[in-house]
Amino acid sequence: MRRETLHSLAARSAFAGRTAIVTGGAGAFGSATLRVLRCLGADAIGIDRVPGAGVVACDIGNDEQVSVAVAEAIGRLGRLDTLIHYAGVGPAVDVGQPAGADVREALEVNLLGTWRVTAAALPALLDARGRVIVTASLLAGVTMPFSAAYTVSKRALTAYADVLRMEYGTHLRVTTVYPGYVSTAIHDRSRAAGVALDGLVPAESVRDTVRTVVRAAAARKAPRDVASTPAGTAALRLARHAPGLLDRAVAARLRQLVAARAFDDAGLAAGLRERHGAFQAGAGAADA
Repeated sequence: MRRETLHSLAARSAFAGRTAIVTGGAGAFGSATLRVLRCLGADAIGIDRVPGAGVVACDIGNDEQVSVAVAEAIGRLGRLDTLIHYAGVGPAVDVGQPAGADVREALEVNLLGTWRVTAAALPALLDARGRVIVTASLLAGVTMPFSAAYTVSKRALTAYADVLRMEYGTHLRVTTVYPGYVSTAIHDRSRAAGVALDGLVPAESVRDTVRTVVRAAAARKAPRDVASTPAGTAALRLARHAPGLLDRAVAARLRQLVAARAFDDAGLAAGLRERHGAFQAGAGAADA
């Protein structure tokens, strides 16, 4: 029997009769995870701004909506074993500019939305000795341009997960998952601004993340931190143990892209292009 089949059988056994709430349930990750969980025998409900079959309408940036939606979902499930967080936004910003609406939205949704939903679900999770899966990002440790709002919110989210584990770990298992770059709708805003991460970081698939999350949720011993691919695992280790080396590698790739005029149509990158041009001119003069 193939290893994947064995994993599938083990996961089916692990999820039989279990319940789950998945935030961002209408998105690429959330909808796929709901399908997998239900296929494995779990009773799973999503919450999302976009309602649908098995997805409760909820803006996780709104306290009242979260209280109502989480209570409704738990009422329909009867109990809550697993809470999986995907909901998030990914605006592109210039870190040198004042923190505007895009920055506040990223913090409100990515960090405080996760905090808000977890707090609302916590009594039920503690009763069930359940688990929380927090989806962060490799960008929590791998620094990229124009991602300040997203990166800050996701790095803060990892700290939230760590403290949640420390305070409630006697009754609650907490895993932080670190996907890499996956081409989903969260990148639409950076693409529209002309500063998408395509070409800067290796791509991963929705399947990579969903499989990692489901395995973490099914594991007898919940992993603390896990990336979605071997390359992601290597990047996560570098970010923790050799951040300067990783910064230099990303900076070198960024210089290549600027030199190749990859950001020429992006107004948001005008200052970056100018600074890199001045830097290269200065470097050339120093070499001479």
